[in-house]
Amino acid sequence: MDAEINWALEQASNLKLDCSEIGDDRPLSGCSFSQDGKLLAACALSPIAKLWSMPQVTKVATLKGHTERLTDVAFSPVQNHLLATASADRTARLWNSEGAHLMTFGGHLDRLARIAFHPSGKYLGTTSFDKTWRLWDVETGEELLLQEGHSRSVYAKTSTQMAHWLQLLDWMRLLVFGTSVVVLALSFSPNGYYLAPGGEDNTCRIWDLRKKKSIYIIPAHSNLISQVKFEPQEGYFLVTGSYDMTAKVSTTSEHHYFYIN
Repeated sequence: MDAEINWALEQASNLKLDCSEIGDDRPLSGCSFSQDGKLLAACALSPIAKLWSMPQVTKVATLKGHTERLTDVAFSPVQNHLLATASADRTARLWNSEGAHLMTFGGHLDRLARIAFHPSGKYLGTTSFDKTWRLWDVETGEELLLQEGHSRSVYAKTSTQMAHWLQLLDWMRLLVFGTSVVVLALSFSPNGYYLAPGGEDNTCRIWDLRKKKSIYIIPAHSNLISQVKFEPQEGYFLVTGSYDMTAKVSTTSEHHYFYIN
């Protein structure tokens, strides 16, 4: 176990800033890499999103069409040229990597929060402040599922294990969204065993879905946590972003998490 921890710490210590780019003149609200890593999409609290080629960081397209600020952006996990955006204008939109608008998903009654593609790339999930989340057919634009019943705004959805999300929905509604803490971000570990929600209490809690209980709390931030992401290959690292203007990396070996300052 110590060897694994030391390896993880060594890997994290090698992380360094490669480049920097101004994404917008408004605060950024989301970003996403294409599956092949050659494109980066970013959105901000404005009605447009931007695409850059990587690693040169050259802007290649601007996505225009939304009428209010964007809240999230996500690339398809199977098609490098396809991505989606969510907006406070109550819609999600589908685009190609040249900036052409392909489809609009409308139906929510309040601003959208997060979006996520199903791992197959065939479906798109949207969450909203109208206390619902919806599942859409990417090819036809048809609404396949409307999930009501939440008592508060639905903010987070994970793309890595959306199938697990559908199966665990009723339990998770009580476990996560039924708490007094507003959950603003959510990520599954790659093996699907662990769930990491972050929110307004400034902490990220690690839940073991097999035991249905919280096994660790990461007190990494001094303000609310707005985004949580497991490293997608092995899940050794967990990254949290916060309104305290920092991103923090934690590393794990089995059930033990170690915050790296």
